[in-house]
Amino acid sequence: MPKEYRTIEEVAGPLMLVRDVTDVNYNELGEIELASGEKRRCKVLEIDGGNALVQLFESSTGINLSNSKVRFLGRSMELGVSDDMLGRVFDGLGRAIDDGPEILPEKRLDINGLPMNPAARNYPQEFIQTGVSAIDGLNTLVRGQKLPIFSASGLPHAQLAAQIARQAQVRGTSEPFAVVFAAMGITFEESEYFVNSFKETGAIDRTVMFVNLANDPAVERISTPRMALTAAEYLAFDKGMHVLVILTDITNYADALREVSAARKEVPGRRGYPGYMYTDLATLYERAGRQKGKAGSITMIPILTMPEDDKTHPIPDLTGYITEGQIILSRDLYRKNIAPPIDVLPSLSRLKDKGIGEGKTRADHANTMNQLFAAYARGKDARELMVILGEAALTDMDKIYAKFADRFEEEYVSQGYDKNRTIEETLEIGWKLLSILPKSELKRIKDEFIEKYYVE
Repeated sequence: MPKEYRTIEEVAGPLMLVRDVTDVNYNELGEIELASGEKRRCKVLEIDGGNALVQLFESSTGINLSNSKVRFLGRSMELGVSDDMLGRVFDGLGRAIDDGPEILPEKRLDINGLPMNPAARNYPQEFIQTGVSAIDGLNTLVRGQKLPIFSASGLPHAQLAAQIARQAQVRGTSEPFAVVFAAMGITFEESEYFVNSFKETGAIDRTVMFVNLANDPAVERISTPRMALTAAEYLAFDKGMHVLVILTDITNYADALREVSAARKEVPGRRGYPGYMYTDLATLYERAGRQKGKAGSITMIPILTMPEDDKTHPIPDLTGYITEGQIILSRDLYRKNIAPPIDVLPSLSRLKDKGIGEGKTRADHANTMNQLFAAYARGKDARELMVILGEAALTDMDKIYAKFADRFEEEYVSQGYDKNRTIEETLEIGWKLLSILPKSELKRIKDEFIEKYYVE
C-alpha cells in the first residue's frame, strides 16, 4: 500500500506543494484523496530534497490542506492498450468517453514512450495515398514521415484533417491500416464534427480517437498527444499495423506547455514559451517512423494554426526544424473558394522523391510534378504582372501561363472535402492542365511521357 502524506503545504492554481516525502520520483503519478472521499490525479513535476511539486490533472477547487491526503503510486502515467481500442473515443487521460465498455488492457505502457534509436530506423519510402491531389501529386506523403500542416485561424484545417483521416490508405496491399486521431483544446462542436465525420463514413472502425476539449485542464492537453502516440506505437510495433497519427492543434498544446511553465515560474523563452519547447516537441514528433525488423510504421501529420499567420512564430518555426516538410494553407486561396486551400509553392515534402515513380505511383510522376510546379510559379508571376501593368503588357505565352494558373487552382488544387482521388486521377488532371501549354514548353518532361500522356 503506498504511503500517505498529509503534508500539503500550499495549492496555487494547478500546482500543489507536498513536504517531507521520501522515495518519490520525477514524473511519478499521485492521487489526492479529499475529506469527502473524492480522488483526483496528479503527477510530480519537481523534487527538491523532501519537497515534491505536483501538478493536478483536475481542478484544485475544494482541496483542504489539513484534511486531504496524497499517495504516490510508484509509476508514471500509463495507458492500457489492446486491439479493442479501434473504433473507440477516449479523453486526454485515456478514459473511454463514448459510452462503450471499459477497455480490458492487454498491457499497460508508459505514455512517454521510448525514443527510437536512429540506427534502428528504416528509411521512409512507401507512398501513402491521401486522396488529396495537392498532397499526393506535389507534396507526397511517405510511410514513416512527419509532415505537418501549417494553417491559420479560420482556415478549414479541421475539414482537411478529417478528409485525410477518412481517405488515407496504403495502395496495392492488404496490410492493416489504422488512424490515431488526437484533438487538443478543441471546442465541443469541433469534437462532434470529427466523431460524426468518422462514423458516417465507417472510418471510425479503423480509428482510435483521443479528444481533449478547450474547457479541460491544460495538463490533460499535454498528455493527450502522448496517449495517442502510445496507442499508435502499440498498434504499429506490437500489432504490425501501418498507423497514421493526426495531431490537431499543436498550437493549443504549446499554449498549455506555456501555461504550466508560467505556473512553475520558469524563465520564459521566445514569446513566453518555455526554452525547452523544441526538445518537448521533438519528444512527440520523433516517435514517428519505421523500425528495422518490425512490420508496422507510424506516419504523422501534426496540424498547427500559426498565430497571426506568422511562419516565423516559435511553434511553426521549431516544428519545421524537426519534421520533413510542411503543407501550408493559404488565406488568399480560401477567399477564392479553393478547397482545400493548399498553397503548393511554399509547401514541401522533403521525402516525396522517395515515395514516387515506377512501382510506387507511376513513372511520369516526378517529371509532371516538376513541370506543374514550374508552370504554376510562372503563371502566378504572369497574373501579378497583369494586375500591375494590365493585360496588354503580357506576351501571348504569359497569358497562356496565367490561364494555366487559374485552372490549376480550380481543377487540381480544389476538389472539395468529400472527393477521394486516386493517384492516377491526380496525374490525369495534371496532364490535362499541362496540355494547355504547347509541347515546346514542357522542358522538364521526357519525350516518351509527352508522347504517351499529352492530350492533343
